[in-house]
Amino acid sequence: MSQLKLPNVNVALALALISYICCCFSAGIGGIILSASALILIRKDQQLYSANPEQYSNHSTLKVTRVISVIALLLSVFATLLVVNAIIEAGGWDMYIEQQTELYENFEL
Repeated sequence: MSQLKLPNVNVALALALISYICCCFSAGIGGIILSASALILIRKDQQLYSANPEQYSNHSTLKVTRVISVIALLLSVFATLLVVNAIIEAGGWDMYIEQQTELYENFEL
């Protein structure tokens, strides 16, 4: 009997890798959304695998994908907390935007 591949593991791996990249470019929000989506897909595949483990061949990829997703989620949460802290330290959203605008003007971006 040939073994099947878990159906969502490749999509979850792609989402996990993209969320790892997005955690720094979207103030963490994009990374949180993508890594949470990957973890949901991973949970579905884990349920399939636990129901019939001898039928599937790529369980090791699923475990690696889960680790990447958890790391990306933690980094994204940390990035989001840093941005929230920066907004609070600046004295609110308006002051934060004003500081960011001044930084961009000083560096001529």
